[in-house]
Amino acid sequence: MEHEVLVPVPVERLRRALGEPARIARAVPGFQQDAGAEPVAGRLKVRVGGHSITYRGSLRVSARDDGSYAVEGEAAEARGTGTVKLALTLRLRDADGGTAVTVDGPVSADGRITELPADTVSSAAIRLLNRFVESLATTPDDHTETEAEPEAVADGGPEPRTGPEAEAASVFETEVPPPSLVPEAGEEGSAGFAAADGPPAEAAHARRTMIGRSAEEVDHAPPRGRYAPVPAPETVAGHSALRWVAPAAALALASAIVVGRALRRRR
Repeated sequence: MEHEVLVPVPVERLRRALGEPARIARAVPGFQQDAGAEPVAGRLKVRVGGHSITYRGSLRVSARDDGSYAVEGEAAEARGTGTVKLALTLRLRDADGGTAVTVDGPVSADGRITELPADTVSSAAIRLLNRFVESLATTPDDHTETEAEPEAVADGGPEPRTGPEAEAASVFETEVPPPSLVPEAGEEGSAGFAAADGPPAEAAHARRTMIGRSAEEVDHAPPRGRYAPVPAPETVAGHSALRWVAPAAALALASAIVVGRALRRRR
């Protein structure tokens, strides 16, 4: 396999990315890391033509003395007996507008991927390699720290205090702006506020309602209007029936006693 990819980033940025396994794992498209495994060990789903093959394996990237990188990996099919092994070499060099990444080395495979057309497999491998290098160039650096720029002071505004002056400053020294609803003397529209004598209608109604009532009565007064509680209907029919049943029962009992005594005397 031999291929070259051009990315618009400096060489040093790619070298830092190749030295961090976590960034390499994030740059591999379709890669899912196993829980508790090494940063570049897990499952990789590859799409070749109209087929999808899932591999489970690991990848190792190590720097060499000549400035190149050795990429070694091996994987096996998640549902099958096929395997893939690769031993690639990555070389970085400066190019116009970025960095040229050259990849070459042997790749061996068996299983389902060997049953597919060779040109389709080659196109899928080149597409995977392009996406990997481009993602590696755009993946943010884990150790990059962004420094926040101080906010600019508005023209004509007071400069912020620093050092001992800031510690000595107190909240009581801060000027309190006047309320927006109270017009200053000489402002237009002040006559409008002065003409509105007396409280608003809602306040006057509430004050008339609470006059002559204590605070406790106001707090515990039942709601009025649409929120007033509806009284339960009275069961008048039940009370009137009980009122006639009791005398009738007493009269029937007295009649039974009188009849019983009369029958005993006749005997």
